[in-house]
Amino acid sequence: MPVPASIKKISDTVWEIPTSYKEGMRVPARIYATEELLKAMDDGVFDQITNVAALPGLVKAAYCMPDAHWGYGFPIGGVAPVDTKTGVISPGGIGFDVNCGMRLALTNLTYDEVKPHVRQLVDRLFERVPAGVGGTGFVKISQDEFRRVVEQGASWCIKHGYGWKEDLERTEEKGCIEGADASKISAKSVERGYKQIGTLGSGNHYLEIQVARPEHVFDEKSAQAFGITIPNQVVIMFHCGSRGFGHQVATDYLQSFLKVMESKYHIKILDRELACAPFHSREGQDYFAAMKCAINLSFTNRQVILHRIREVFSDVFRRSAEDLGMHMVYDVAHNTAKLERYEIDGETRDLLIHRKGATRAFGPGMDGVPEAYQAVGQPVIIGGSMETGSYLLAGVKSGIETFFSTAHGSGRTMSRTKAKKQYHGKTLQEEMAQRGIYVRTVSYAGLAEEAGGAYKNVDHVIEATELAGISRRVVRFSPVGNVKG
Repeated sequence: MPVPASIKKISDTVWEIPTSYKEGMRVPARIYATEELLKAMDDGVFDQITNVAALPGLVKAAYCMPDAHWGYGFPIGGVAPVDTKTGVISPGGIGFDVNCGMRLALTNLTYDEVKPHVRQLVDRLFERVPAGVGGTGFVKISQDEFRRVVEQGASWCIKHGYGWKEDLERTEEKGCIEGADASKISAKSVERGYKQIGTLGSGNHYLEIQVARPEHVFDEKSAQAFGITIPNQVVIMFHCGSRGFGHQVATDYLQSFLKVMESKYHIKILDRELACAPFHSREGQDYFAAMKCAINLSFTNRQVILHRIREVFSDVFRRSAEDLGMHMVYDVAHNTAKLERYEIDGETRDLLIHRKGATRAFGPGMDGVPEAYQAVGQPVIIGGSMETGSYLLAGVKSGIETFFSTAHGSGRTMSRTKAKKQYHGKTLQEEMAQRGIYVRTVSYAGLAEEAGGAYKNVDHVIEATELAGISRRVVRFSPVGNVKG
């Protein structure tokens, strides 16, 4: 469908679809985008975000970020603040890859030092960090131990030597969200997940060596606070989630909710993909506890991957990871539902913030922002396409308008099927090598799906987030080496 005729322009970067647009809408739908990005959004975004606006308990609006595109239930880039007393929890508002997120780590190396070793680094990372649909990790544990892992999160890794204690301080929720309960997950989900710790997966997951060029540092003070302190500094960014485990958790509870949503709770929705249950119901609380297990598994997965990255760099440069300055900047989650407190109409209320393909972006001075970043705000890591670049942003106080939510990536403009028809993976790999980006991939078809032309212009997305006042630019990174699922 085209942009709805009834859409109202609130500002150059805020657009609102009123409740009169569709029967059943309880609140307006708000889209944060420039006019150019709005017109380029695929048809499903407008239909899906207005369906979301019909969910019980929504507060103020249903929100869409600048990178929005069609997804399952919610558009990817959808945000839904729900009152916990009157509202619901919906797996469609969280996603199948629970806590699919980003982690950024530093080095004290310059690109001149790393350039002769890029091929060797990427090849070794490709060996040490399994990618693809069926990848299994090097962490060998029992299913019983896996249940402990998903309750303890990244702290389990530190206890077992897969990281540094300081890593937890620079991970959202300190790497373990409270309330995860392994008794609420199925045997099938455990079976799918317990061999996959330390693996990238497939789709848009990647591990990338990047460079912070001086001309791409937009806020030197904030960049220094985040550890970007030398010209052409090399960093490592990677994107992955809860693998088959998170997918199975979402699948199990979607089926559960579909059985009780209408018959037991008399909830009417506009799309079955938005299956839900009252937040404080038994089913809602069981899913919340199981979903938290998947959040913790993702933190664990990324912690183990960082451990392997440090091993590779240490081996190649024959120096310790500490000596190489391989500290974390931050680990930020997408695809979550989390309890946060906000003042609404003069009353402090507990809200469940669904962020589907959206990033939490707390501003300076807020609880939950690491002490080292209190003055500048929470780091926000935005992955672009493997051909273009990625960003480090910071949360801002004006982000309250979207309940401190911002974009999570550049956002697709082309289906995976269409991308595979338009691009050839091997040719793409060769062309990228000519441009100074060395890529290893499990599948040429998978590489074609992730061609830069299949995504929005990441610079335009970031510009929109900044103009809208929901996060601000700090540094842009350029890719030089990539491991692709």
